[in-house]
Amino acid sequence: MATDSDVLAALMSRRPGFSLPQPFYTDAGFYDCDLRNIWYKDWLLTIAAPEVPKTGSFVTLQIGNAPVLIVRGADGAIRAFHNSCRHRGSRICAAERGRNAKLTCPYHQWTYDLDGSLVYAREMHEDIDPADFGLKPIHCETAAGIVFICLAKDAPDFAPVKAMAEKYASPHDITNLKVAATRSIVENGNWKLVMENNRECYHCAGSHPLLCRTFPDDPNLIGSFEGTSVTVGEDHVRRCEAAGMPSRFYMEPNGQWRFVRIPFIGDACSYTEDGTPAVTKRVGQVPFDNAGSLLFFHYPNTWNHMLSDSVTLFRMTPISPTATQVYTTWLVHADAEEGVDYDVDRLTRVWIQTNLEDQAVVEENQRGILSPAYEPGPYSSLQETGVIQFIDWYAATLQQRLTGRSNTMAAE
Repeated sequence: MATDSDVLAALMSRRPGFSLPQPFYTDAGFYDCDLRNIWYKDWLLTIAAPEVPKTGSFVTLQIGNAPVLIVRGADGAIRAFHNSCRHRGSRICAAERGRNAKLTCPYHQWTYDLDGSLVYAREMHEDIDPADFGLKPIHCETAAGIVFICLAKDAPDFAPVKAMAEKYASPHDITNLKVAATRSIVENGNWKLVMENNRECYHCAGSHPLLCRTFPDDPNLIGSFEGTSVTVGEDHVRRCEAAGMPSRFYMEPNGQWRFVRIPFIGDACSYTEDGTPAVTKRVGQVPFDNAGSLLFFHYPNTWNHMLSDSVTLFRMTPISPTATQVYTTWLVHADAEEGVDYDVDRLTRVWIQTNLEDQAVVEENQRGILSPAYEPGPYSSLQETGVIQFIDWYAATLQQRLTGRSNTMAAE
């Protein structure tokens, strides 16, 4: 299996503007390096706050070797813990989601309060201090109704993400929406291929006929508009900002995350087959139907679309060197009534179809990269600037961490 030295050598010799050498997409050692230096160190989008709506509501997920438990406490706070009992390590919650008054390990019934404190340990020695055996916490922050976690012992500063998320996403009021639908698929491709595919629409016309009825595939619309002749995007941004919705392109200085609001094609208002709203009740304080889509990505694991009628969050998590889970959540106005104000099939159809189409192209991409004939190919400087930006961020981040501080997961 490749070592960190092998990864660093490959990073140093890679050709900028080209896809990565084969081991980055296939090798177990390279994958392990990604987990330790990217996934266990960076902030990761996990859920929308409405996914844990009540005291005791919980969601579980797996990040590499780390089972994670996210739960809403009696005080209303959302917390994250390592989903590992302090007795002998068994997972406490095996279900993907649920609701419990306490968190009880099914193995020997050690029981924890919703704040992670140990409250019951059956037939243990009297000298066991419960304060020493609470669940191990994970850094957890909520920004504009979106819950992020970081597995690192010392998490990066989250304040800039939180400030910008609350600025741009506040009109959509995610905290007070409700979950209309969720869907999980596994794409048999490396996580970087999933993100690369998301970061360009070079493939859209040939792969996404339903999406392209409303989503513009012009790469100039998803930028700052500086140095371009595009006016429709600039006009849309000005109109939305005049109505109180921050919309102008903003990229974090190191390129890890970005916000921008873009228009749909023509008079379209939503990701539906005919472009009309999927939900009759607008979310939050969005003032008009054709507000376009607020796009928000955050590396390494998420891209999102916030509309006038709904919010769609996408979370990916790596499973193996050549498999990635993609989880989609659709949120609508809390008072929207299914069957009256919206139809779930109509709300979700475009993205369900698009996800399946993306699954197919990512899996074909992975199969081709496994070929002994594969070698890195050039990205389009017109159509794949987003891919170039992502790969440059990934390479620079990984190189910095391999040559700088070491990684450790949070231990307390």
